[in-house]
Amino acid sequence: MSQAVSIRTALFSYALPIACLALALAFRSGVLSIDRSGTAVLVALNAVAIGLVLATVFAALAHAEAIAHRVGEPFGTLVLTFAVTTIEVSIIVSMMLHGENNPTLARESVFSTVMIVCTGVVGICLTLGGWKHARQDIRRQGTSAFLSVLIGLTVMTMVLPDYTLSTGPGTFSPIQLAFVSLLSVLLYGSFVFAQSFAQKEDFADERPSGPAASVHHAAPKGMARHLVLLLVGLGGIVLLTEQVAAGVEDGLSYLEVMQSDAIVGAFIALVILLPEAISAIKASLKNELQRGLNIALGSACATIGMTIPAVAAASLVTGRSLTLGLNPGDTVLLLLALAMSVVSFGTGRTTILTGLAHLVIFVAYVLLIVVP
Repeated sequence: MSQAVSIRTALFSYALPIACLALALAFRSGVLSIDRSGTAVLVALNAVAIGLVLATVFAALAHAEAIAHRVGEPFGTLVLTFAVTTIEVSIIVSMMLHGENNPTLARESVFSTVMIVCTGVVGICLTLGGWKHARQDIRRQGTSAFLSVLIGLTVMTMVLPDYTLSTGPGTFSPIQLAFVSLLSVLLYGSFVFAQSFAQKEDFADERPSGPAASVHHAAPKGMARHLVLLLVGLGGIVLLTEQVAAGVEDGLSYLEVMQSDAIVGAFIALVILLPEAISAIKASLKNELQRGLNIALGSACATIGMTIPAVAAASLVTGRSLTLGLNPGDTVLLLLALAMSVVSFGTGRTTILTGLAHLVIFVAYVLLIVVP
């Protein structure tokens, strides 16, 4: 029995990342050509690619969590955050350069990430945690720091462009775009420093985490193996998701589906956030809500703090236009989600009712994608 479990574990840990990268390279090299395939073959290839991406996401999560446990908190959470954000940045930038210019894709992906995290993932964490543990305590200093950075970044990058005068609505001039990108990097970098060193205790769970500390002294050999497989898995996910998302985008455009950018952006955000969402929900069920919020809110902050500057740099270098300002309906949803988060975490204690309030906003967000 133990040998069978070991074989399955090896297959999951080793084979999936390698298979995902191999399939992505096959598409890239032209060995498997979607353009010359019929409709049935096209659907089958996309279905296999989507299934392999989702499975590899879980395998990459296992390796990232192993590294996170070995380096300890808060560096473990940062490992997960940077890994996920790297995937998103790579996919968005590569899709910006795919085919015709798509100026709103980055905005929709970042907006979807913030909404999924602040309403969907946080809502599920609070609801399930409240269902199992009745009430859960959090550190107000840590969550307040997350929210202050998140509010500053989101309003500055996705609301302010609608009110500038140098260019059209929703856009920055090149000087404004470069300056806002620099401010985003500086703010997020300051936050990472505070979370890792200056205010490290503000983000720690109320209860000591003995298991996390005990694995801090794991052998370097294990670290190297997990790191290599994590990088292989991330590379495969980036390349294969880019291929799938580009096909979805082309299909939606062909079918003249409304809100195609919003759907593709939500798809990218959902695939990318899946590992961190699962980690956050598991932490909440273990009554480690602060760790779950660190993972969830950290991914939202990293998405804006790293993704916006990256796509801005790509826009400035390539000369492709970039629209960051949200439309009025999305702006209302964004401000509502941020305001709800401020109220929810203001007391330092959450319940199932708190989670349900977040989920209501998430349902409204999903509805407005389907029925704008």
